[in-house]
Amino acid sequence: MNFMRRHWFDLGVVLAVAVSIALFFTPLSPLSLVLWLSLIALFVHQFEEYRYPGYFPGMINLVLFASNQPDRYPLNTNTALVVNVLIGWLFYALAAVFGETVMWFGIATILVSVGNFVAHTFLFNLKGKTFYNPGMVTADLLFLPIAVSFFVVIVQNHAATSLDWILGVGLGIALNYIGILKLIDWLKDEQTAYIFPQRCLPPAARKERLS
Repeated sequence: MNFMRRHWFDLGVVLAVAVSIALFFTPLSPLSLVLWLSLIALFVHQFEEYRYPGYFPGMINLVLFASNQPDRYPLNTNTALVVNVLIGWLFYALAAVFGETVMWFGIATILVSVGNFVAHTFLFNLKGKTFYNPGMVTADLLFLPIAVSFFVVIVQNHAATSLDWILGVGLGIALNYIGILKLIDWLKDEQTAYIFPQRCLPPAARKERLS
């Protein structure tokens, strides 16, 4: 498990390449293609957050939670694994596999992508007084156009029922709030052993902790 805590986002990039190759050789409907692209976008987005430039964990701990232990509190490496892999990978993969038959799954995960776009583009930059934060490029260039494409496809083709919208929006809100924010709160531990490396702190915070 320690290997996964340190390298799940690297594995995600490998999976992104593998899924991309598979999609190249697989004929898909527009809706199914968009949902598989959404899964690939998630993998790439997480790589930007946690590997390159990779200082999302320290940034969110400092900016959103005003932590004095940004390398471990409240977000730590174990919570990151749970939120991103057990929740993120699972639900996005289920949406890609079953999205055409269980439309509300697709709606829910796309709303998570929309939530990421809003948070990375506006919330984190406004609170942190920055122009960029790790995850913003992929949120703007991948999540946003994929979300627009998804909603255009399902609206034009009347692919979602009223129940799909109700369940999808409800699950999307739950995933954004419970699956991310509340999990970070529930799993927080000031004495945790699951500590991010210094590279996961914003450059300025690294200098402060090393001085």
